[in-house]
Amino acid sequence: MIILGEQLISEDIFEKQFICNLNKCKGACCIEGDAGAPVLDSEVEILKQEWPKIKPYLTPQSIAAIEKNGFVEKDEDDEWVTTCLPTGECNFSNRDANGHLQCGIEQSWKDGKSNFQKPISCHLYPIRAIKIGDYEGLNYNQWSICSDACELGKKEGVPVYRFLQTALERKYGKAWYQELEEIAKAYLGEKE
Repeated sequence: MIILGEQLISEDIFEKQFICNLNKCKGACCIEGDAGAPVLDSEVEILKQEWPKIKPYLTPQSIAAIEKNGFVEKDEDDEWVTTCLPTGECNFSNRDANGHLQCGIEQSWKDGKSNFQKPISCHLYPIRAIKIGDYEGLNYNQWSICSDACELGKKEGVPVYRFLQTALERKYGKAWYQELEEIAKAYLGEKE
């Protein structure tokens, strides 16, 4: 692990390659898993405020489920996660004309309707941030449904941290990311 500020960073973030390949996976991360997407306490309030702007981007089934069960629920670790349909899809997802799952929150944001892009956990994926004592651990979550993303990342030579530059800058700032770039160069240079 490498320390940068208050973050403990897994070396996998530098060593592994990744580029989302939506044409292959069709948004499987919005349906697979044992719970919805992790949501910060502050994001719960944002979802409540932005609900009228996000609602038009969701399916009637998801709207009904959210209005009945809420935006979020606690998972087995007592953390907030998005609620899901009985079929497993995140309530904030919908299918486009190609059958790809897409985030209704992000669609609303892209269209300039909402000020909230999407939960930071979704934006940072495949990095998962977890609390480790006084630090925040940033780990690469390798998952079989993303094997095509790993192949595309290898083909294009794009490491995980570089694929997630925008998300990392959103979460930690541009100066933090620039430091991460310097650390990556030094770390990868030593390995060669």
